[in-house]
Amino acid sequence: MLLTSAGMGGSMILIVLVWGVFLYFFMMRPQKKEQKRVAAMLASLEVGDVVVTTSGFYGVLIDITDEDVIVEFGSNRNCRIPMKKSAIQEVEKQN
Repeated sequence: MLLTSAGMGGSMILIVLVWGVFLYFFMMRPQKKEQKRVAAMLASLEVGDVVVTTSGFYGVLIDITDEDVIVEFGSNRNCRIPMKKSAIQEVEKQN
């Protein structure tokens, strides 16, 4: 039995549709969830929180502005570095 061009076109549309659903649920949706988690974490930052930067440094938040933070590293109280909020990877809340 020969497939007609209309039958092949319907099969192609179905394959593209299934592939699109697969991409959404296994690639785009988890990425959006992660972006929401990171945005919520950055929005909840408070002075005194212990943070880990994307470089792996541990520090304490000293000051917070809209886009930047000042982080104090180590036991040397003079080692305060301004950085972007996006450079913060993890937050450990102080009790």
